[in-house]
Amino acid sequence: MTIRKRASAPTPKFFKVLRTIGLVLVAVGGSILTAPIALPVIVTSVGGYLAVAGGVASAVSQLTVTDANHSKTEDDDDSP
Repeated sequence: MTIRKRASAPTPKFFKVLRTIGLVLVAVGGSILTAPIALPVIVTSVGGYLAVAGGVASAVSQLTVTDANHSKTEDDDDSP
């Protein structure tokens, strides 16, 4: 499966929720990093970590797909 097909394939519900949470983390981290006032270094560092963690969570969640071929249980393979 190519990355293009994987990105456009259906995503399980759990990973859709995780993708949304990741996008919120990116937004919060970006807001902290681009704040028009001087913030303490620790707050700026946390904002950067939030942005990176949210981006990774969103990317991984988007590329997770449901595969119909592997959703069968082992018992189904033994049946005639």
